[in-house]
Amino acid sequence: MRTVTATRYVTPLREGGSLPAVVEADDDGLYVLKFRGAGQGARALIAELVAGEIARALELPIPEIVFVELDTELARTEPDPEIQDLIRASGGLNLGLDYLSGALAFDPLVDPTDPELASRIVWLDAFVTNLDRTARNTNMLVWHRKLWLIDHGAALYFHHAGLGDPAAALNPFPLVRDHVLLPAASRIAEVDAPLAARLTPAVLEEIVGLIPDAWLGGLEAPAAPGAAAARAAYLDHFLRRLAAPRAFVTEAVRAHDAHL
Repeated sequence: MRTVTATRYVTPLREGGSLPAVVEADDDGLYVLKFRGAGQGARALIAELVAGEIARALELPIPEIVFVELDTELARTEPDPEIQDLIRASGGLNLGLDYLSGALAFDPLVDPTDPELASRIVWLDAFVTNLDRTARNTNMLVWHRKLWLIDHGAALYFHHAGLGDPAAALNPFPLVRDHVLLPAASRIAEVDAPLAARLTPAVLEEIVGLIPDAWLGGLEAPAAPGAAAARAAYLDHFLRRLAAPRAFVTEAVRAHDAHL
C-alpha cells in the first residue's frame, strides 16, 4: 500500500461526523483524509482500512486507500480552531481515500442497483458488521456512472469492546435489516459461497498485516499484548466468521425476505 505525505489542507467535509478533509499530497493527488485524532481514533482507521481492502478482495468498487503522513505544522495555516486541534492530534500516520471529484451521492430512488451487485455489497457489510449503509446515510457515491463504496469507519464495531471474544464472530448482524440495498439484494444465498471462497486465510492475513503497529496500541488481545497478537485476533475473528454455517448470511436472507 502506498504512503503519501499531506502537503496542503484543502477543505473540511463537514457532512462526515469525524470531520474528514480533502488534502493535497506530495504526489499531486487529492485524498479524503481520515484523522487518527478524530472520533473513535485509530479503531475507525483500522475499520476503514480492513473493511475497504476486504471489499477490494471481493472485487467491489473501492477508491484507492493510502497511508497519509501528516505534519502538525499544517495546523498553523488553518483559521478554524477545531481543525487546528484535529491536525495537531493526528500527527503521523493517517488514512486517505482517493478523492472522487464530482461524484454524486447514491440515491436509491434514482440509481438502480443490479441485484447481484446489491447482494455482494450486503454480504460484505454483514460480514464486516458495517452498520452505516442505510437510506439515511448510504455511504456510496456514483462517479463516472459507476457505484463506489466509501466510509467504512463504523464497521468492525466488535473491536471497540476489545479483541478475542469468540461470540463476536458469531454475531448474525440483525442491523442488516436497515441496509439501503437490502430490498434489491435477492441473490445473497447465491453469492455467498463464491465470496467466502475469495477470503482465504492468506488473503485475510495479508489485509490485517497492513494495519500499522501504531494503530494497534491499547487494543486488548487474548494472547500476549502487542501488535502481532492484535493482528492474530483480527484474523481469528474473520476466519471464525467465515466458518459455515454463516449466521450473518442466514440473517441477511431472512431480512431480505421480510421486505417482500
